[in-house]
Parts: sequence; C-alpha cells; structure tokens
Amino acid sequence: MSARDLNASGIPLEPFYEEAEPPIRRAPPGAFPYTRGIRRDMYRGRLWTVRQYAGFATAAESNERYRYLLANGVTGLSVAFDLPTQLGYDSDAPQARGEVGKVGVAIDTIDDVETLFDAIPLDRVTVSMTINSPAAILLAFVLAVARRRGIPFDRLGGTTQNDVLKEYVARGTYIYPPVPSMRLVTDVMAYCAQSVPNWNTISISGYHIREAGSTALQEIAFTLANAKAYLHAAQRAGLDVDAVAPRISFFWNAHNDFFEEIAKFRAARTLWAEIVRDEFGSHDPKSQMLRFHTQTGGSTLTAQEPENNVVRVSLQALAAVLGGTQSLHTNGQDEALGLPTEQAARIALRTQQIIAYESGVTGVVDPLAGSYYVERLTDELTERARALIAEIDALGGAVAAIESGWMQDQIGESAYRAQQAIESGRAVIVGVNKFNEDRNGVQMPIQRIDPAIEAEQVARVRAARAQRDAARTQAALEDVRRAAEGTTNLMPLFVEAVDAGASLGEICDVLRGVFGRHVARERIA
Repeated sequence: MSARDLNASGIPLEPFYEEAEPPIRRAPPGAFPYTRGIRRDMYRGRLWTVRQYAGFATAAESNERYRYLLANGVTGLSVAFDLPTQLGYDSDAPQARGEVGKVGVAIDTIDDVETLFDAIPLDRVTVSMTINSPAAILLAFVLAVARRRGIPFDRLGGTTQNDVLKEYVARGTYIYPPVPSMRLVTDVMAYCAQSVPNWNTISISGYHIREAGSTALQEIAFTLANAKAYLHAAQRAGLDVDAVAPRISFFWNAHNDFFEEIAKFRAARTLWAEIVRDEFGSHDPKSQMLRFHTQTGGSTLTAQEPENNVVRVSLQALAAVLGGTQSLHTNGQDEALGLPTEQAARIALRTQQIIAYESGVTGVVDPLAGSYYVERLTDELTERARALIAEIDALGGAVAAIESGWMQDQIGESAYRAQQAIESGRAVIVGVNKFNEDRNGVQMPIQRIDPAIEAEQVARVRAARAQRDAARTQAALEDVRRAAEGTTNLMPLFVEAVDAGASLGEICDVLRGVFGRHVARERIA
C-alpha cells in the first residue's frame, strides 16, 4: 500500500488518482443537487459580482472609496463597519472610545447612511453589509434612505450578513442572548419576504468560522448546521421554507489548499440542496440552490513580505471562481498590516478582472469536472461533512452545540493543530518560516486612521440629536420597546425610528433593556 498523507481536514491523500469504480457521474450544471453550479451557463451567461469590502473612518471617506471602486469596475459594494457599530454603540458611548472608524465606517444616524451612499444609485448597485447583531437596524437605515429618495423597496438588491450564530462561535460581536437574536433574524426574513423581495436576508458565514481556525470540512458542516437552525427558527415563526430560503445566501472563505477549496464549494452545494429538499420539504428549486459570496482568506495573509499576499490572493480567488462563486472579494496585500490602501485595493480589484477577462476560465462551466482528484475530494468532503452535521444534530442542533461550547472547542482544537504545524515547520509559510529574508529596510505604506476622526464623528452624532424632533424620536423608541416586549415584527418600527432620528445606539439600548445582554459562559479546561 502506498504511503499517504493527510490534508488539513484529515482526508487521506493518494499519491495520484485514477477513475473511480464505478465512475463518478454527476447531474449537469443547473440541475439538482447543483454540485457543478447553480446555473447551466454560469459565467458564460453572467460573471460573478465583483465586490470589494471597504469602509473606514467616516461615511464621507468611505463614500469616496466606494465611488472610486465603482468607477474602476466594481459591480457591488460590501460595507465594513467599525467595532462600535457592530456592537450597537454610538460613537460617543464610553465603550466606543479609541475604536471609532478604525476597522470600518462609523454609522450612528440616518445622516451617516445618506452620506455613505451619496450619489450611489441604490436601485442599481447591490449593497452587502457585514453586520450581525444590529443587522436589522442597519437594513432599516438603508430602507429609510431609499424611501426618502423615492426608491421602491422591491427595486433594492443586497445582503445583510445577519448571521448571529457564528458570532457566538467565532467572532464575538454579539449583543443579545441567542433566542431574541434569532427573533431579529426571522423578523428580517418575514419582513423582506413581503416588502423587500430582492434582498438577501441572511448570509450564513463559514468565512469567520474558517478565520477562527476551522478546517475546510468543519467550515462546511458547521455553516450548514447553522443554516438548518435558521430554517428551523423560520418554521417556528410560521414562515414557509420556500418563502425564505430563496433569499438565503452563504459566505465562504477561499483558503490556501487550491483543490480542496474547489471541492468544498461543490460539496456545500450538494449538501444544501439535499438538506432543503429532503429535510425541510422544499419544492422550489431556488430554495435548493446554494448561492454564495467568497472572500479570500484574511488569516492566510502575512505581515512578512506582504507582496507575497498578491500571489496567495490570486490563487484563492481562482479557486473560488473554479468552484462557482456568485460574488467575490479579494483581499489587499497589506491587510495583515492595516486597512488596505487605495493602491492595494486597486491590485486586489485587478486580480478579479484579470481572472475574469484574461485567464479563459470563464469560458467553460465547471472546467475541473472529471478531474479524478477533484471528483473524489468532492465526495469525501460531502460524506464527511454529512456525518459531522449528523453529529451536531445528535447534540440537539447548532444552537445546542454552540451553547455547550462543543463547536467552539472543535474549532479551537483545529486552530491549535494548524499553529503547531506552522511552528514545527511541517506547514510551510513562504517568507515566514521558510525562504524568509532579513527585510528590515523594506517598508510598505500603511493606511492609518487620523485620531481626529473620532472627535468629528462624536460631534456629528451629538449635533444630530440636538437638531431632531425629540418628541417624535422618543415616541418611535417607545414603539420599539413595546413591540420588543411582545411578538410584533420589529422591522417596520426600526424603519420609522431611524427616520425619526433615533441613533443605532439608542435603538440597541432599548433592545438591551428588553432582551438583556449575552455573556459568554466561562469555560474551565
């Protein structure tokens, strides 16, 4: 028997692959279970949406970057928010001190959102927002701005990440306990199904699970287990699976193992189609099609020899395209050091465009189909992920697996093994633990946020509070409080509250008063 190696997901790798017995046969692209792609013509009919995740400092500065990106070929915007916004605090809150505008744009009031999208046609440009606990409120801001501009809600297209379960697992930007958090998710689903039909109400994220240290196999299984939890929550809220599933999208990581990443996307499509049809009784093919956005792996970027990151990002982006992504963000080479400079953002954008227009890979659908290795790896990942999802189901589902800490422990163990491999040299990181040079004299420009930004943003939010109709704002916040105490859908009330001048932090404070705050359970090894 030939010697074998294991890949990072624990899958044995043969020295070479031959045709399986019996030969692997798959349905064509556009046919259930969509292993080979959700559309028969894929990129021959329409390229993926070229996105660049951006947001920093103030709404005005972020708007300038968005307009630059749109002028240079971006076809969809992805908004990054600062930590106070992600955690539901206004910029003048004590908890926000020192973090305003640092890792994304600061958003406090509807005035900020109007500035953020100034001169950007919201009825023609899709907007993706990486926001979770306060996702419903950020969507309300966008809807209120659209209403002020006279844009019908059915002409809006975009995505709110709105995936709070992975916050408890991987990122930590949660606010409320799981049960009321899930209510906010289903409120968005129900409201958009009726009023904003082209909006993706949730983007279920494997990306952050992978960034926290999971394997590709765990990324598939844990993400789809979370997705099942959202569908169960929607059913408990009285929503039909085919009313909400067509507007569910996914967000995957494109990591370094080129062929495993391609197989991962194919396996995830297969499993989702089977789950939605066979476990939830869907009859609508649109519900069964796993549509996804991909971002290249942030955790794979190195501060040492950062120009090497251009190569890493290129390979990761190519894997995403060969795997059939519907939307793609490519990281800047300097993101291990800071927010991307304009030059780094341009190179990242051009990477997508070169793949799209010069590489030839878009001319044929699923061009790696029939590769002995890719087909076997697709099946291996599918079967192993199916078994891991069944293990989570036996624990009581994703929410129970998260609340017990089981899922976090699994990710932590994988992250530990990966770090051990790097430190021992078994996993080679070029320019870091092998082929590294003394480059003390080499400098790369780093984007730094002016500390004066915070004072300016604090002044803006306080001025907005002083200028609004205080009685109208207070009445709207009281309406939110009463609805939160009951079962009324909160989305219409959020729209009215932000239009009345209520700030993000004020609405979140009302909800904190009703729902409480989530405190992570202390784990004792």
